Amino acid sequence: MSDFAPAWELSRKRFVDEITGLSQAQLNWQLHPKALTIGQMALHVAGVEVMFASQLSGTALDEGLERLRRCATEGVVNEDDPFPFTNEEITPDLVIKSLELSRVLAEPLIRQASSEVRTKELKSALGPIITGEGAFARFGFHAGYHQGQAYLIKTAPGFPQ
Repeated sequence: MSDFAPAWELSRKRFVDEITGLSQAQLNWQLHPKALTIGQMALHVAGVEVMFASQLSGTALDEGLERLRRCATEGVVNEDDPFPFTNEEITPDLVIKSLELSRVLAEPLIRQASSEVRTKELKSALGPIITGEGAFARFGFHAGYHQGQAYLIKTAPGFPQ
């Protein structure tokens, strides 16, 4: 196991645990007009994993994974673009399946973290060119960052019960 895998696994597990069991109404509740919903955050986390994994592995994406990959930036970093999924589409099933698909793509890369993959260059979700090592470092905190946001949203006044 690589030096990056334990942090990614812990961060990601805490995020998945935080959102598992939420209803569609809870996944799509918006704290304020500029905030992502928990469902959008989950698809964004999966989208970043797909984006990085596909670039690091050289894997071409089918239409469904390409749409998920767009969640890395559209409606998030590129705020003028609409989020790739509507609230009606963002269901508990879609969220869990998307996170599982992205895990299957990312996990082997981060667990092995070969020198070839660590030094490969790719475009990050925020735009700069980074290495695979930089992508793995981001994986270590990304889901945890959104886990904290999800917790705050779940404890906000007005969150559906």
